[in-house]
Amino acid sequence: MLYEIAEYFGFPGVLNLFRYLSFRTGAATATALFLGLIIGPRFIGWLRVRQGKGQPIRLDGPQSHLAKRGTPTMGGLMILTSLAVAVLLWMDLANPFVWACLFVTLGFAAIGFLDDYDKVRKASTAGVSGRVRLLLEFFIAGVASWIIIRQTGTMLYVPFFSGVAIDLGPFYIVFAAFTIVAFGNAVNLTDGLDGLATMPVIIASVALMLIVYMVGNAKFAAYLGIPHVLGAGDLALFCGAIVGAGLAFLWYNAPPAAVFMGDTGSLALGGALGAIAVSSHHEIVLAIIGGLFVVEALSVIIQVFWYKRTGKRIFRMAPIHHHFEQLGWAEATVVIRFWIIAFVLALAGLSTLKLR
Repeated sequence: MLYEIAEYFGFPGVLNLFRYLSFRTGAATATALFLGLIIGPRFIGWLRVRQGKGQPIRLDGPQSHLAKRGTPTMGGLMILTSLAVAVLLWMDLANPFVWACLFVTLGFAAIGFLDDYDKVRKASTAGVSGRVRLLLEFFIAGVASWIIIRQTGTMLYVPFFSGVAIDLGPFYIVFAAFTIVAFGNAVNLTDGLDGLATMPVIIASVALMLIVYMVGNAKFAAYLGIPHVLGAGDLALFCGAIVGAGLAFLWYNAPPAAVFMGDTGSLALGGALGAIAVSSHHEIVLAIIGGLFVVEALSVIIQVFWYKRTGKRIFRMAPIHHHFEQLGWAEATVVIRFWIIAFVLALAGLSTLKLR
């Protein structure tokens, strides 16, 4: 919005700063951060009053989690409020990539909100059925993928090789939608301990911020041998808003958490990461940068598959962060070590920009 106002007046004086994506990215990050910190206490108090008993805790989960009873959920609303305000305030309103990613983020947030609301209302860990959730997620992801494809085409670029790409044709929209839905649910599965999902999302967003900036710049893209996507650079602003909103939320989500993100936040943030990766043609690289989320999701898939086939479990509990809790690791130990893994994987993903 502010970009259009500055453009209308011809970017005079200090408003010339609005021309620069780096300035608007920093401004969006700061806006989301400070807005999140300001609304946090009132938001948490409102959620606590509205929800009463807070998020239901699984009885078959780690017994240490029973102490978290009464903690309000749906804290993702706080993230989304500061994120949406920051993005709309500083974005170029004519950029289709930002609108597509915002559509996925808010759409997935609505699905997560319905799930969280159903759980709180019924005082049960069972919310909206998985089939309904997936149908809604694929519909939203499909629409967003169609918007993105109209700007970028249907090529799937392979990392580590310069200029190597596979034209998936009409199948690309299925692949793109799957990427968005898969990452939405992977982050959702990771959100099981205080701060566990938030910091890896922030780390992945910083990595993607650098990638989309390079992809959106023709000179940098040509030098690195990566695809150039005109307009994708504005997604750096979106990534910055995720970082700011995530840091503000982590201030209140740090152990012991005053609020849980809930499916409202985790599903939305995961979907946003997927949509950003699709927009920048870095879907495969996202699997490296967000490798922690991939491992968490695979641990659940493997556990369920193996149990149905043999009646035995590979992990003591899934997702895998609970496995380490059952091995005797303290919750804070699991969280911090997983943060370190997320950081290393983000660096590995960024290294693909030069290893061509």
